[in-house]
Amino acid sequence: MKNLFFIVVCFAVSFLANAQSNSKLYTYKQFGDKYVVSIQNHSEITKAITAFVTEHDIKAGTITGIGAVNEATLRIRDPATKKFVDKTFTEQMEITNITGNISQQNDKHYIHIHVTLGRYDYTALAGHLLTAKINGAGEFVIESFDGTVNRYSDEETGLNLYDF
Repeated sequence: MKNLFFIVVCFAVSFLANAQSNSKLYTYKQFGDKYVVSIQNHSEITKAITAFVTEHDIKAGTITGIGAVNEATLRIRDPATKKFVDKTFTEQMEITNITGNISQQNDKHYIHIHVTLGRYDYTALAGHLLTAKINGAGEFVIESFDGTVNRYSDEETGLNLYDF
C-alpha cells in the first residue's frame, strides 16, 4: 500500500511540475471592457488567448497584438479546392500585426486570428495563425463585446461563418 501511495504522489508531483498553468501563460490588466494582455515568453499564442477568453467567458470580441516569435504555423485557403495549406516557419520574426475576433461555435470559444510576420530580410509572411511561440514579448489588447456572436459551418464555402 505504501508503494502505491508513493507512486501516486510521484505521478501527481511530476504532472503538476510539467503542466503549464494558465496563470503562467499570461498577465493582464483590465480597463472597462478591454484587457491589456502580456503573453509570457515561450508560451504559445493561440493557447494563451484561448485560455484567457475562456477564463473570462468572452463570447464576442476583438484581438490585436504585436510581439516576436521564433516559430509560427500559418494557414492559407485555396478557394478553388476549398483546401487549407499549412506551413511552419522556424526563425525569429516580428509580429507586426495580429488581428482577430472572438465568437462561439457549438457552445465553445472560437478564436480566429490573422497575422503578419516580419523576417530579417524585411519580407513579410501573412495568413491565418494556427500556432506561434513567443520569443521575446507578446503584447495584446482584447476587447470584450456585450453579447454573443455565433458561427456555423457553411457547406458551400467550407468556412465557419458568422450566424446572425
